[in-house]
This record gives sequence, structure tokens and C-alpha cells, in this order.
Amino acid sequence: MDVGLKRELEQKVRAGERLTREDGIALYESDDLAWLGGLAHEVRTRKNGDVVHFNVNRHLNMTNVCTASCAYCSFQRKPGEKDAYTMRIEEAVRLAKAMENDNLTELHIVNGLHPNLPWRYYPRSLSELKKALPNVSLKAFTATEIHHFETISGLSASEILDELIEAGLESLTGGGAEIFDWEVRQHIVDHRTHWEDWSRIHRLAHEKGLKTPCTMLYGHIEEPRHRVDHVLRLRELQDETGGFQVFIPLRYQHDFVDMKDGKVRNRLQARTQMATGAEALKTFAVSRLLFDNVPHVKVFWVMHGVQTAQLALQHGADDMDGSVVEYKITHDADNYGTPNKLTREDLLDLIRDAGFQPVERNTRYEIIREYDGPDPARRESPQPMRV
Repeated sequence: MDVGLKRELEQKVRAGERLTREDGIALYESDDLAWLGGLAHEVRTRKNGDVVHFNVNRHLNMTNVCTASCAYCSFQRKPGEKDAYTMRIEEAVRLAKAMENDNLTELHIVNGLHPNLPWRYYPRSLSELKKALPNVSLKAFTATEIHHFETISGLSASEILDELIEAGLESLTGGGAEIFDWEVRQHIVDHRTHWEDWSRIHRLAHEKGLKTPCTMLYGHIEEPRHRVDHVLRLRELQDETGGFQVFIPLRYQHDFVDMKDGKVRNRLQARTQMATGAEALKTFAVSRLLFDNVPHVKVFWVMHGVQTAQLALQHGADDMDGSVVEYKITHDADNYGTPNKLTREDLLDLIRDAGFQPVERNTRYEIIREYDGPDPARRESPQPMRV
């Protein structure tokens, strides 16, 4: 990138001027990661100071049986296949209750698109989970699942969301987005929920008062221009609804090992390379710079590893997600080194070690507790980049 364009982009960012599609593509073409990271860090500091948010959550996947066979997915199983499972609601409640200790504030629920489970299974499961865990927020179902519920119930998405909200739903999850551009999407996604329906369902959720996350799966067969297009679609929807709380870049995973049955389900990996750490940091930085109307950017440490996650906090991210104990959707694929669990104390240490102040939040990004940051009196204590 030439010096003139660099200066022009810096001026736009510092003036709070919205970046264009061409600006986003130019940022991805820059090989100056320190400059990109510094610029993104200015924006995250302006929005969130030296704070890094986290929450105490657990993930619950009630079934891995799925009608779809998305090219990148190692989680799904077909009915009757070895390791396919579907929990009875009582079993899901029992498992969730076992997760309740340590002041749990959120249960994150994502499932396969089960061909035979009745619609009533889903609101009933939320209702029973809410009864068992009245102080825990239920963050459940992707837009893809809501679209699937329309098919199996005959109800509209609006009616479905009303029933789920009555049962205890507090937020949708951000999944099912992957990459919206059809040039890429047709090769990676094997279900019916594309941009039109994904955006329709989140728009409805926002109209009903729900705040939701939005995501992007990157580092597979897409190009930077597809990432820019993806973010700008979400940015435009955010202009309309204001309902997205956080953007989450999700690092595509190779199916290195499936310890359970030895099968490699990822059909993309023979022709793909996973994003390097540098590419991940660039993606966080460019996303933060483009996404001027979403307050938070989250690094999901399970998909990035803890060290890259710490570095992402210097490249635009201000949230490290939660104290996940088990995340089947990724850990059924990667086995490349992320731990199964980080406790609250682990997260506090990691955030302080990166030079930031930890702040525990709930699902709606309301502050539960502020913790001490690194000791500024200690010379060896890390500090965030100054802006």
C-alpha cells in the first residue's frame, strides 16, 4: 500500500468516517500488520477502553443429527450413524444442571437440523432448562435452525420466535452465516438458509427486542473481497436494526483427527489451508475498522488458540468469549491444541497477561463485575498498546 493511501485511510478512521468496500479490500492487501493492528486498536480503545469482556458460559448441543452435510462440518451425523446422538429433554436438563456451579450466567445451545424431532421439543426444552436454571440466560439456535423450525412446524419465524421467547430465549446465536456471497456459499453450505433468510430472521429477532451476535467463517475458499462483502451486508443490516451486539470472526478448522470413528468429514481440506495467525489478526483488524456500528468484536479462543486470542486483543477484539468447558462443534474437528476448558481464573490471567482489565459480562453485555487489571506499578507488567 502506498504512503498516500495509508495516510488517507488513517485520516478517515480517525475522523470517524465510514470505510468503503474499496477501503476494506485495500486494507486486506496491506502487508503491514503492525500498522493495521495499531489502527484497529485505536478504534477498539475509543469504543471500549482497556477493557476485555468475558462471560461464564457453557455450550450444550442436544443433538448432532443433521439433514445437512456442509462441506466444512465435522460435527454432523446422519440418523443411525455411529456417534449420532439426540438427548431427551430430561437428559439435557440434567447435563445443564451439572454445569451450574461457578456462577454460570449463559447456556449456549446449537444443534443439528434433526429430520425427525418435533417442533415442540425445542420450546419445551428451553422452558425446562429455564425452570432448572432460572438465573442463566438461554442463548439458543442459529437462524438456520429457526428456518428449519418453520419447515417442521408450519409456523412463521415470527410465531416461532414468540414461542421461544416465551419459553425463555434471550438471544439467538450467530451461526449459519459462514460467508454470504453465493460465489463461495454454494460450495460450502448444504442447507436452505442463505443471506435472505438469515437476515430476515435476525431482523425479526431484533424487532422483538432480542440482541444477537453475528459471525463470519473465514480462512477456507473465500477471498478477502468476500469477507469485506460479508461484513458490509451485516453493517447495512445493523444500520437498519441496531440489534447486533458483537461480531465474531470464526476461524475455519481442518478435520485433523476424528478420534471416534476415524472419518474425515471436512470435504474442503484437501484444497484449503487454515488461516495463519497473521491472517487471523488481519481479519480481526479489518473487521473492526469496517464494522463501525457494532460495539464489540469477539475472539473465540477455542477456534484461534489462546496465544492468537491474546494477540487479537491488540488487533481490534475486546471480548474473549467465555469459560467454555466443552465445544463439540470445533473439538470434533481440530484437536490442534486448544484446551477443552478455561476457568474464570484462567481468563482473568490471560486477559491481564495481555495487558487489559477483565470485565465479566452477561449475555446482553451488562457488566456483572469489574476486576483489577495488570499492576501498572510493576515494570514487567504487560500493558496494552498506547494510542
